[in-house]
Amino acid sequence: MASITFSLLQFHRAPILLLILLAGFGHCHIPSTLEGPFDPVTVPFDPALRGVAVDLPETDPRVRRRVRGFEPEQISVSLSTSHDSVWISWVTGEFQIGLDIKPLDPKTVSSVVQYGTSRFELVHEARGQSLIYNQLYPFEGLQNYTSGIIHHVQLKGLEPSTLYYYQCGDPSLQAMSDIYYFRTMPISGSKSYPGKVAVVGDLGLTYNTTTTIGHLTSNEPDLLLLIGDVTYANLYLTNGTGSDCYSCSFPLTPIHETYQPRWDYWGRFVQNLVSNVPIMVVEGNHEIEKQAENRTFVAYSSRFAFPSQESGSSSTFYYSFNAGGIHFIMLGAYINYDKTAEQYKWLERDLENVDRSITPWLVVTWHPPWYSSYEAHYREAECMRVEMEDLLYAYGVDITFNGHVHAYERSNRVYNYNLDPCGPVYITVGDGGNREKMAIKFADEPGHCPDPLSTPDPYMGGFCATNFTFGTKVSKFCWDRQPDYSAFRESSFGYGILEVKNETWALWSWYRNQDSYKEVGDQIYIVRQPDICPIHQRVNIDCIASI
Repeated sequence: MASITFSLLQFHRAPILLLILLAGFGHCHIPSTLEGPFDPVTVPFDPALRGVAVDLPETDPRVRRRVRGFEPEQISVSLSTSHDSVWISWVTGEFQIGLDIKPLDPKTVSSVVQYGTSRFELVHEARGQSLIYNQLYPFEGLQNYTSGIIHHVQLKGLEPSTLYYYQCGDPSLQAMSDIYYFRTMPISGSKSYPGKVAVVGDLGLTYNTTTTIGHLTSNEPDLLLLIGDVTYANLYLTNGTGSDCYSCSFPLTPIHETYQPRWDYWGRFVQNLVSNVPIMVVEGNHEIEKQAENRTFVAYSSRFAFPSQESGSSSTFYYSFNAGGIHFIMLGAYINYDKTAEQYKWLERDLENVDRSITPWLVVTWHPPWYSSYEAHYREAECMRVEMEDLLYAYGVDITFNGHVHAYERSNRVYNYNLDPCGPVYITVGDGGNREKMAIKFADEPGHCPDPLSTPDPYMGGFCATNFTFGTKVSKFCWDRQPDYSAFRESSFGYGILEVKNETWALWSWYRNQDSYKEVGDQIYIVRQPDICPIHQRVNIDCIASI
C-alpha cells in the first residue's frame, strides 16, 4: 500500500469546511474497521503548534494548597473490579521537603467516607487505611521528601449506574471535605456500557495539559484511563529546578532526582475532574523514580488506589476491572513480563476467566507501544511484544491503548507486523501535553531510522528488535515508507474518547487540543467480528514468522 500524505490545508481545513456544509444535509460517513485495512495516512506537523510545553509554576493558583489543617485535598475516585465498589482517595496534611524532614503519623487522622444517593442524606459510612511515603536520597545536598497522609477507602455494595454523593475526611477533627459525587459503572452485560471512556497518556502538568483536561472535561466522560507518565516530577532536581531533558541538563547528578511536590500540584489540579469521574492509572517510565535502597515507583504505588487484590494480582503494576460490558486489563511494562513471570501467569488466568458473553469487549493497556512508526522509542518494547502478543491474539483482544510516544497513531488490525482481521487495533495516545518535546520524526523517513542497538530501554529488558525476516522488509530494521500497519498518524497534543455502542461496534474519536472540544481529528468505528475470529484460537507458534 502506498503511503498517503496530505498537505495541512487539504487534510484539515477542507474536511472541516465540508463537515460544516454537510451538517444541514445529514451526517458524514464515519469509516469502520470493516472497510480496512486502510492506506496509511500522515498528517504533517504544524510548526505553529507548541511542540515544547511549559510546566505550570508552583505559584499558579490551580496547584496551590487551598485547604487548612487536615482537611482533605487531591480527592479522587477509582474503580474496583465491578460496578458495586469504588475507591475514594485523598491527602491530608502538608508534605515536607528538605534536609531534615519528620514524617507525619497516619494514625493521627482517620480515613472516613460518608455517602448516599442523596446529597442531603449521606447515610452510609466506610472506613479505610492511610499511609505516608518518603522519597529519600543518600547523597549530600539532595533534599528528601515526605508526603502528606494518603487515604484509601473502599465503598462496597453499590448499585449499578447510580449517582452517589460523598464527603471524605475525619469527622472527629471537623476536617471533612465538601460534598462530591460519582456515578457507578453499569452492570456487566453484553448490552450495558459506560457512555464515554476518555483515554490519555503522558499528561504532565503544563499549559497544554490544562487544555487537554479542559477539553476532556467538556466532553463529559464517565471514566478516565491514564496510560502512564503522570506528573513528570523526574524532570526536576530536588531543589525544584526543571528541564525538558533531564539527561541533557543534569548529566552529572549521582542519581536521577525528582521533585516530589509536583505530584501534589498535579493532584490538586486534576481534583475537579477525578473527584467525580473515576480514574484508572497504569505506570510509565516517568514513575520509576529510583531512590535510596533502589526503591522505585513509590509515589505511583502509594498515591493511587488499584483493584489489584480484587482482580487476583499481587502488584500495582497490573490489574483488571469491568466497566459494563468491557473488560479492561492494565499491564506493567516495567516489571517482569516474560512467560515465566508472575505477571504473565496472572494474565493467562485473567484472560481465561473472561466471559465474552458478559463482557464482549476486551481492552488492554500498557505504556510503551508495540506498534509505532515514530523515531522516538521505535521498537523499544519489542521484547514485551515477543513475550505477550501471541497470548493477547489468542484471546481476541479488541483494542490496545498505549502512550510513551508523544504523538497520536492508530493502526490497522495487526498481528506480528502483518495485517490481520483478527488482530487488535493499536492506538497510541501519548500526546496528553507533557513538557518533553513532541514526537515529530518518523523511523521511515530518510536518516531517522535509529541504530538498532540504541532502541532497547535498559529498564525493560534485553534486545529483541532484530531486522525483519519476512515480506518486503527482509533484512531491514525500519520501513522505507509509512508501514502498512499504521493507518493514521499525527503529531498534536490531545486525547481520545471510546464509546462502545453494542457488543460488536465501538466509536473511537481522537481530539486535538488546537481545535474545539467538539471537533474530531480522527474517528472510526471499531467492529468486533467474533464470527470470523474465534476466541482463544490455538496459535501454532512454529508457523508464526519470526522477526
